[in-house]
Amino acid sequence: MKSYLFAPGPTPVPENVLLRMAAPIIHHREKAFSDLFEEVREGLRYLFQTKQEVLVLTASGTGGMEGAVSNLFARGDSVVVVRAGKFGQRWGELCEAFGLSPVYADFPWGEPADPERIRQLLDDNPSAKGVLVQASETSTGVMHPIREIAEITASRDEVALVVDGITAVGVFAMPMDDWGIDVVVTGSQKALMLPPGLAFVALSEKAWRMVEASGTSRYYFDLKKHLKSAQKNQTPYTPAISLVIGLHEVLSMLREEGLENVFARHHRLAEATRGAVKAMGLELFAKASPSDALTAVKVPEGMDGIALKKTFLERYGMVVAGGQDHVKGKIIRIAHLGYFDPMDMFQVIGALEMSLHKMGYPVQLGSGLKVLAEKLA
Repeated sequence: MKSYLFAPGPTPVPENVLLRMAAPIIHHREKAFSDLFEEVREGLRYLFQTKQEVLVLTASGTGGMEGAVSNLFARGDSVVVVRAGKFGQRWGELCEAFGLSPVYADFPWGEPADPERIRQLLDDNPSAKGVLVQASETSTGVMHPIREIAEITASRDEVALVVDGITAVGVFAMPMDDWGIDVVVTGSQKALMLPPGLAFVALSEKAWRMVEASGTSRYYFDLKKHLKSAQKNQTPYTPAISLVIGLHEVLSMLREEGLENVFARHHRLAEATRGAVKAMGLELFAKASPSDALTAVKVPEGMDGIALKKTFLERYGMVVAGGQDHVKGKIIRIAHLGYFDPMDMFQVIGALEMSLHKMGYPVQLGSGLKVLAEKLA
């Protein structure tokens, strides 16, 4: 039986990228690496749509989130944290771990954040120094209104908008400079089509001023060290060399396709997947503003979502993601970010139909596939 990844990270890695990473290792302090890293730096600026440096950390995306918190803010600082899913909670946990004073903007799971609520919290807490939010909440399949939130923070010189773009960068347009986003974080194992192990952090000029003023202690995630090294086409510590080589290949692929085409491809797959799911009589978990990175689907009433996820794996070799925390067993999450194409979606929608049929749900076989074909044709 073949194995298929349909979870929103790790995502499949293209064959040509795997081959590049399988080449003999090079030394990270020699010219071969520096030359390659210079091109990687330029490619990352293109992807993030920024003139700022995009720092490369050897860590998961959470390492990038931690680096943002530990560099921009100091113990006791007030920040507004948007919590509308598992990874919004993670922002809060990081802030609390570093002794910040988070003011929580809580929204129901499955709903996007309300920018006006965030504006009010900033007005009510004039000492707040940041707004921390997900662009795409991976646990719920919801996209937050980052552009509208950026319009609120851009005019506040002492407030940084810090965005977890881990399932957003490379999926849909989020031009960092044009929108006035201060920090964007992502990871390698999502739309960048790589194994886990790299985190990326880009900071605006405002954010760098806050780093200078924060005065907090850090070592491995000292972003000033990373910036100084990057400007010499290096990293301050030993990088994940093979992943950086794979990243070079991925960035070349994305540039060749063109960002607008990349975003359009993701939107097309997402729209088709959502249409197919609805055609089966299922509901999306996202009540509004669904993300193009993944589709979160409500499991039919009375059905065990954990058993459904297990059926995917045991009968069809497919890994889909389940729900987290209080929605565990109540939703499944199907990815379509990164190295996916229309035929991949036919496989996972077909498996969903057959799994539901086997578990007694009255699905008309072919109903989802028909809509999927119509939307992709």
